[in-house]
Amino acid sequence: MLSVIVTHGNPVKLAGLLTALTEAAVEGLVRDVTLVEGAEPRLLDALCEATGAKLAADFAQAVAGARGDWLMVVPPDLRLKDGWVERLGDHLRDGPGEARLRGMGEGLFRRAPEGLVVARAKAQASAQGGLQQLSRKLGRGARRIA
Repeated sequence: MLSVIVTHGNPVKLAGLLTALTEAAVEGLVRDVTLVEGAEPRLLDALCEATGAKLAADFAQAVAGARGDWLMVVPPDLRLKDGWVERLGDHLRDGPGEARLRGMGEGLFRRAPEGLVVARAKAQASAQGGLQQLSRKLGRGARRIA
């Protein structure tokens, strides 16, 4: 089971991501969800209360508080494609490994947001740089699962 860390960013789009994560939790793939604080603290508090997610002051604290050995680190504006839960489940059953989750784009020339599946130890080593540094460390070799 994965621990999900949602990095700080646009909290308005966060509700859609949390809804998608619910399906993965029901399937037994997601153990816990942590939101990294940012703008709109009242909105984040309300979302945590409604969904059971935890709130962390920064990425390092979120990684330290994760319960799983594998993390799914995603930006709040990630819109996951249909079938992502099945592909993630297949990936985890094959033996977890590093992977990329590409979301749906919002325009022709805008790059789609991307999330990562990484070992907690690798995330701890990159805790100061967050999602961007983790993505660079993974390079292009990580398996794309969605």
